[in-house]
Amino acid sequence: MALAELQPVNRDSTAAIIAEQLRAAIMNGSLPPGTQLGEVDLAAKFQVSRGPLREAMQRLVQEGLLRSERHRGLFVIDLEPADVFDIYTTRNAIEQAAATLIMRGGRAEQAAGALEEVLAEMRAAVRRGDPHAASDADSRFHEVLVAASGSRRLTRMARTLLTETGMCIAALQRTYEVPDAQVAEHTGIVDAIRGGRESLLLKLIDSHMEDGIRRLLPGYSLHGPGPEPSEPPSSAGAADAPARPARPRTRRRSAARKPAG
Repeated sequence: MALAELQPVNRDSTAAIIAEQLRAAIMNGSLPPGTQLGEVDLAAKFQVSRGPLREAMQRLVQEGLLRSERHRGLFVIDLEPADVFDIYTTRNAIEQAAATLIMRGGRAEQAAGALEEVLAEMRAAVRRGDPHAASDADSRFHEVLVAASGSRRLTRMARTLLTETGMCIAALQRTYEVPDAQVAEHTGIVDAIRGGRESLLLKLIDSHMEDGIRRLLPGYSLHGPGPEPSEPPSSAGAADAPARPARPRTRRRSAARKPAG
């Protein structure tokens, strides 16, 4: 076969496209924690055979976003308090490292401009009372912040947390009694970057993560001991021991219902 006869192919397989849509639905709360995924209904919804659907769902099992229960099927995980605490501790470290690179690498103006665009989307979503869009903008704000550091490794680590972070942000969305408070927190971060105030920026990021923990896990602090896992982590991997995603609850040992930003 001559090279001229080769035809372009779809970059994403059917399974990859399905996995991405399911991942987004889990992140924004359309598929809440604990939801059982039925093959028949989903195959009809996506208008595909069960083969690529099963492949897509297996990817999410391997990522730890779905858990498999024998004789029962697949369920969206529930984040436990220890998972939420771990996510925020890790995010705090990643985002502070990214902020340091931004401020010391001459990237502040470019980063502030990119973040302003996302902040405008968040502000518009809050004003029209669209919590899903506000959550999406919140997640994207932090993704853009880390990407602006120029560190591929920090960006890669942040992306592995993206869906779990989105679940937390979706829950956190319901804890803002004054919606503008969400916008104000992120505006402060952008202002610190634009003003070249590295020390303030690091404090604001830490405070932002601390606020998320206090809202989702009342009684806990990022600077104190976190909740104990209900079960020891398995060495078999996420597919065998998926974390249960948190719908933050109000009691100290549990995470609130429904998932910061």
